[in-house]
Amino acid sequence: MKEIKAIDYSIWIGENSLSKLDISTYSKVAILVDKNTKRDCLYKLPKIETPLIIEIKSGEEYKNISTCNFIWEQLTINNFDRNSLLINLGGGVIGDMGGFCAATYKRGLDFIHIPTTLLAMVDASVGGKLGIDFKGFKNQIGLFNNPKAVLISPEFLETLSESELKSGFAEVVKHALISDNSLWVKLKNTLFTDLDWEDIIDTSVQIKNKIVLADPIERGERKKLNFGHTFGHAIESYYLEKGTPISHGEAIFMGMILETEISDVSESEKNEVKNYILSNFALPYTPKKSSLHKFLINDKKNQNGKINFTLLSGIGSCSFDNLFSLDEL
Repeated sequence: MKEIKAIDYSIWIGENSLSKLDISTYSKVAILVDKNTKRDCLYKLPKIETPLIIEIKSGEEYKNISTCNFIWEQLTINNFDRNSLLINLGGGVIGDMGGFCAATYKRGLDFIHIPTTLLAMVDASVGGKLGIDFKGFKNQIGLFNNPKAVLISPEFLETLSESELKSGFAEVVKHALISDNSLWVKLKNTLFTDLDWEDIIDTSVQIKNKIVLADPIERGERKKLNFGHTFGHAIESYYLEKGTPISHGEAIFMGMILETEISDVSESEKNEVKNYILSNFALPYTPKKSSLHKFLINDKKNQNGKINFTLLSGIGSCSFDNLFSLDEL
C-alpha cells in the first residue's frame, strides 16, 4: 500500500487501502452508492454499524440538482449533523455529486472518496473538484472542497467491463500527453490487457496530484488538466442532449484528437496521438463543430468571450489559456 500526500489529506493506493477507513469520530455514517456499487462493491468495505445507505440512479444524466435534493433529503430525515460522514462509493458521478452534497449540507460535513472506476481512481477523486451538471452543461455548478481521504483499491477494477476500463484510461492518456513522455512511451508499447493497473494508477495520480499541489484552485498550472476537455465536455453534452449518452472517456478521447489538431505540434506528433487513440479505442461519431457551438460558448473556462483551450506543445508538455473565437475554430 502506498500513501500519496495531497494538500490536506492522504491518497492511499493498494489492496489494503480500505483498512484506512476511519469512522471512529463520527456521529453518523452514510454511504452513497448506485445499483452497481451497492451490488458489487459495498460488501467489500470494512464493517460499519448501521450506516445509512443512499442509493441513486447510475449515469451522468442523473448528476443534477434533482438527485442532490434526494441526497440532502435523506441526510435531513435521518438527522445527520455536521459531525457526520458521507462515504462516496462509486465512480466520477458519485464522487463529484456526493462531495458536492456533503460540502453544501449544513455548510459542510466530511466526506471520503472510495473510487470504484478507473476514471475516478486516476482523476475524479483527486484534487477536490466537486459539482453537478446544469441545464445540459457539464459541471456548471460546483466548488472546490477536499475529502478527508481517498482510498483506492485496484481490486474494484475487477467489477468493470473493458469498455468502462477504457473510458477511465482516457485520463491516463491525458496525463501522459500533458506531462510525462515516458508514460506515453510505456502506454504505446504495452498491450492494454498487459497493463499493471496499480502501477498505472500510482503514476497517474502522482502526475495529477503534483499539478494540483502547485495550483489548488486552477488559477494557472492546474489548467493543464483541461486538455481534451473543452471539446470533450461539449461532445459529452451534445450526446446527453440527444438522449444517447456516451462515456466520459469516449468524449475525452475525441476531445484530445480535436485539440491536438489545433495544437502547435508537428504533423507526425498529431498523427501519433490520433492513430494511437483510433487504433486502440472504438469511438462514436464525432459531431460537427457547428453542433458544439452552444456548448463551447458556455464552457466555464472561457475568457473574454473566447473559447479557452489547453493544447499540446509537444508530447509530454502543454500550454494553457489558448483562446479561440468560434470563427477561428
